[in-house]
Amino acid sequence: MLEDYAKNRVDGKKPRKEGRTYVIDKLQGLDKENFEALAPFVDAVKIYGVLPLILPEPVLQRKIKFYQDLGVKVSTGSTISEYMVAENAFDKFVAAAATIGFDIIEIGENSLDLTFEQKKKITDAILAKNLEFQWKVGKKDPRHQLSIDTVTAKVEEAVKLGSDKVVLEANEGVNVGIYDEKGAIKWNFVGALTAKFPPNTFIFEAPLEHQQSALIAEFGQRVNLAEIHVDAVSSIESQRRGFPTKASFSVSYLRKEPEGGPGAKFVYFIIKTRHPIDQVQIMEMSRLPRRTVQSAIDELKNQGLIIERSSLDDARKKVYSPVQSIWL
Repeated sequence: MLEDYAKNRVDGKKPRKEGRTYVIDKLQGLDKENFEALAPFVDAVKIYGVLPLILPEPVLQRKIKFYQDLGVKVSTGSTISEYMVAENAFDKFVAAAATIGFDIIEIGENSLDLTFEQKKKITDAILAKNLEFQWKVGKKDPRHQLSIDTVTAKVEEAVKLGSDKVVLEANEGVNVGIYDEKGAIKWNFVGALTAKFPPNTFIFEAPLEHQQSALIAEFGQRVNLAEIHVDAVSSIESQRRGFPTKASFSVSYLRKEPEGGPGAKFVYFIIKTRHPIDQVQIMEMSRLPRRTVQSAIDELKNQGLIIERSSLDDARKKVYSPVQSIWL
């Protein structure tokens, strides 16, 4: 009877292309009956760290089968993958992972610095065993974070390698990747990435509930989220369907305002209120010279506040829109 009042979402059935929720398994206490109820909302479970190395194989196989019987894929973490690469045993690791029953191999460069050719070899080894792969970008250590340009370049490599999605490292969700020292989202960082790639390119690791709520508020129900504790799954699914939750009320949706001179702020105001809009239209509305408008656009793009795209009406023209959820 109550089903008639539930709000559906676009990607309701698995396997989902978008709106994925990836749960982390750290051997925390798991209520199997409750997980069975939540399983339709979970796309994959990642077995944390090097647990696949230290758990007895029969225990690991039973755990994987439990998830798979509920229609949930099982992934390794990037830590064990990197370790096996460093030990020159990656091929053996992938073979064992396939035999044990894993579906996805996650691989990153937290402790490695790989060339594109090395990444291609790793990718080929995974595909040879009929497994899926996902590249993770970022560093766990807050003291050694990557610049936006470096992250962008590594994402581009992952896309070229055919990674279905690219995972953005968050570690504990504080002072790493797209999060600042308080765990708040650095929207200029996110904007710079999504100005280069569609938001559905990414799986955003979001360990903290307010981060999950903010990303859903920004990108909508189809945003991909990872590093989720099982206790947060129902809250995430509720927010994907448009129901407010306790976590969503804690979100402060104050976005970064443009830095710089009055020209950039004025152009940003015009783009926010009249998007999509091209440069000529901005000049006509603002009465600013071309050089000033172009400088303002470049500044706003560098701050990750606007996105540039080809016009649907005329591919020779570029149009501008603010960072917002309509991209998905």
